[in-house]
Amino acid sequence: MEKKTVIAINGSPRKGWNTATLLTKALEGAASQGAETELIHLYDLNFKGCTSCFACKRKGGTSYGKCAMKDDLTPVLEKIESADAIILGSPIYIGAVSGEMRSFMERLVFPYIVYDENYSSLFKRNIPVGLIYTMNVPESRMEEMGYVRQFELAEMVLKRTFGVVESLYVTDTYQFDDYSNYVVTSFDPEKKAARRKEVFPQDCEKAYNMGRRFTEASHPNTIDQ
Repeated sequence: MEKKTVIAINGSPRKGWNTATLLTKALEGAASQGAETELIHLYDLNFKGCTSCFACKRKGGTSYGKCAMKDDLTPVLEKIESADAIILGSPIYIGAVSGEMRSFMERLVFPYIVYDENYSSLFKRNIPVGLIYTMNVPESRMEEMGYVRQFELAEMVLKRTFGVVESLYVTDTYQFDDYSNYVVTSFDPEKKAARRKEVFPQDCEKAYNMGRRFTEASHPNTIDQ
């Protein structure tokens, strides 16, 4: 049996903090099932979002169904074409995923979307897609801040494109090693530290289990269409 390949995409500029840690745990879960894994940091790459050239939609065009832009993101998109699962992670900045993650998602999804009655997908297989969101707000304020609706829209588009989507919301995150160095009087550093110690390990376990499930031989969503 061929090894499965799982690619994680880090949409955070921080390589050793919440989002990257959770993605690493997810890949550890995938590796526990024998998968080959790779973690890609978007902030290491030089690329732009979709430029609306529509080359991916041109009839008979050489770039039909794929992004025509050539930059550091091109080989990443090519790897995803043959991946068995992908896991996207991003912090929430001003109510949305980071700019890098948004640009990546535009380039990832748009070429596969067909402008037909059903907005069908040109992606050749069903594969699981994981979304890991990290945010400073507590879970109780996600709806109030409008986060849930945005997450649901992203999930809808990715599910339509790739087949199945699973999300993990990691809330009320710990942002600094020492809160006394920053003007953040609205937060209780002791409560933040306690949550980091008590709850974040549980979130890491959830991420690990996501990666593990995505690569189990019995996973029903990795078969060809």
